[in-house]
Amino acid sequence: MAKDFEGQWDFLPVALDLKNKACLVLGDGEQAARKSELLLKAGANVRLVVASPESEALEELGEARAVSFICSPYESSMLDDVSIVVAASDNPELNALVARHCQEKHLPVNVVENPALSSFIFPSIIDRHPVLVSVSSSGDAPVLTRLLRNRLESTIPHGVGRLAELAAKYRGAVKAKFQHINQRRKFWEQTLEGAIADLVYAGRMDKADKLIQESLEKIDVDARGEVYLVGAGPGDTDLLTFRALRLMRQADVVLYDRLVSPAILDLVRRDAKKINVGKARSNHTLPQGEINQLLIDLAKKGNRVLRLKGGDPFIFGRGGEEIDRLADADIPFQVVPGITAAAGCASYSGIPLTHRDYSQSVRFVTGHLKNDTCDLPWNEFVQEHQTLVFYMGLVGLPIIAEQLMAHGMRKDMPIALISRGTLPDQKVLTGTLEDITGKVENNEVHGPTIIIIGDVVRLREKLDWMN
Repeated sequence: MAKDFEGQWDFLPVALDLKNKACLVLGDGEQAARKSELLLKAGANVRLVVASPESEALEELGEARAVSFICSPYESSMLDDVSIVVAASDNPELNALVARHCQEKHLPVNVVENPALSSFIFPSIIDRHPVLVSVSSSGDAPVLTRLLRNRLESTIPHGVGRLAELAAKYRGAVKAKFQHINQRRKFWEQTLEGAIADLVYAGRMDKADKLIQESLEKIDVDARGEVYLVGAGPGDTDLLTFRALRLMRQADVVLYDRLVSPAILDLVRRDAKKINVGKARSNHTLPQGEINQLLIDLAKKGNRVLRLKGGDPFIFGRGGEEIDRLADADIPFQVVPGITAAAGCASYSGIPLTHRDYSQSVRFVTGHLKNDTCDLPWNEFVQEHQTLVFYMGLVGLPIIAEQLMAHGMRKDMPIALISRGTLPDQKVLTGTLEDITGKVENNEVHGPTIIIIGDVVRLREKLDWMN
């Protein structure tokens, strides 16, 4: 079955080799001049179809040896031996005609300020040659693209191009020194972010060159893999920690749960292998024991393994079990906490888990009742000025409400169900212990769901900052 991808792109960002290739540009205004300059920077031979080569906008291009002017009306035969075409004339009908001819010949064409007629567009470019960074809004928001480019310009060092050239110089030597790809990655990560990079940015290339030679002679990179146990938070990408994001972009293999949102998974390194090990009620994609062993096996092969979990890995995430097995197998690991679902969902719903007037303690409870039993310390849950948070409690909600009332909790105790908390389609259903089960039956509530019980729920109407 074909896979449907969320958030499909209008254009695919690519890099074209146009060195010494003929490119056709129509127009004699500023747009034609700017596009021609970009093509010349890529080493192309530009043919400009113009009314007159004396155009002020094209004055500087007249001195470029790789530019030839064609002072005649456009004909389709001009497309016969070119690689790409840019239609930048001030005649919309002519631009549309050129686009149609290019489509018939399967030639890439850009019609300026008309993405609908274009098969490719020019992104906004940050030039740190040989490093090029492109920013695009698919032609829909050029001002936003420019603002983003300006912001990135200020964060990307001007010397990063020199750093790329140094890395290219020693690429073969590094490959010969380190046989395993993960050793090479670790070496380059240390090199490109350490003292050598600082020397390059300062323009001290001779010293940087000497230091990288010394590093190659002395450094010994461990070929063993490592496991990153990372909390992905409740779903909103803005709630990820900086450390989590950094490790997500380093991992070679990713084992993720069903509670990890697609938007967060998109932030993982593009070429990393992704394995869904998510567990739903009565549907375990991979049993926990096999997950533990898979982490060990992948790390022993030298992989940097990202174990990505929704919320926090140490709160009903079985993270403790996984690193216990890793420790037994002598596998290096790191743990990155995440914003737990209780904190995230409560905050995005306007429900403080504690409040001096309503609740002085909060208790997290798993609502996944094994075999539909109610073997929980219900008496301990029935306390004044306490907030209860049940994870995975949607299916067991009738039992939870029934047992709490049976053990003395008042029937009008406020309760909130938060479905898909912190995500754009978050849904909050409130009620009381007595009526919440009926409300769920009359409303569509889907997991994952957090249940909050306590007088703090009364504050939601006043403090619901998301609406």
